[in-house]
Amino acid sequence: MRHNNQLPNQHFRKDWQIRVKTWFNQPARKVRRRLNRVEKAAKIAPRPVDGFLRPAVRAQTLKYNCKIRAGKGFTLEELKEAGVNRNEARHIGIAVDHRRKNRSEESLQLNAQRLKEYMSKLIVFPKKEEAVQLPAGALLPIANAFPREKARKSVTLDKKSAYATLRKAQSDAWLVGIREKRAKELAEKEAEKKK
Repeated sequence: MRHNNQLPNQHFRKDWQIRVKTWFNQPARKVRRRLNRVEKAAKIAPRPVDGFLRPAVRAQTLKYNCKIRAGKGFTLEELKEAGVNRNEARHIGIAVDHRRKNRSEESLQLNAQRLKEYMSKLIVFPKKEEAVQLPAGALLPIANAFPREKARKSVTLDKKSAYATLRKAQSDAWLVGIREKRAKELAEKEAEKKK
């Protein structure tokens, strides 16, 4: 061996074929999950397959808060705003989360409107009466507030560096007083020259 290196000691006689993790039960699990979904849908019929109605909430953190997703449950304030009894809400397919808080008026109004729309479409059947189950899918799907923009050609304004723009604004803010002082001195000199 040359230099001060580690001696090669690879172990190539470990019978790795025996220790390979296999996954042959995947197709059978897929079938089992599908049958379970069908069985659950039949058990809860005529209620919707997708479960309870969920509120539209903003995702957490600065990176994802532009996205609107389904939340855990409606707040008690939202139920009150929509005129839904908090004790009956779960019985008519509305998820309730008593811990959630409304931090903005917009989200409160959005979810109250969502509840009112649901209540206008809701039909409650007596237990023994037959009814048709809704097809699988989200109840009142949540549309995202900001649709994705299409690609466009860059304009000359877009080519400006964001860093350079911010740096210029920062230096302008720093130099306000100095520039005013210089302008004032220049105006005084010109006034003296005219005399």
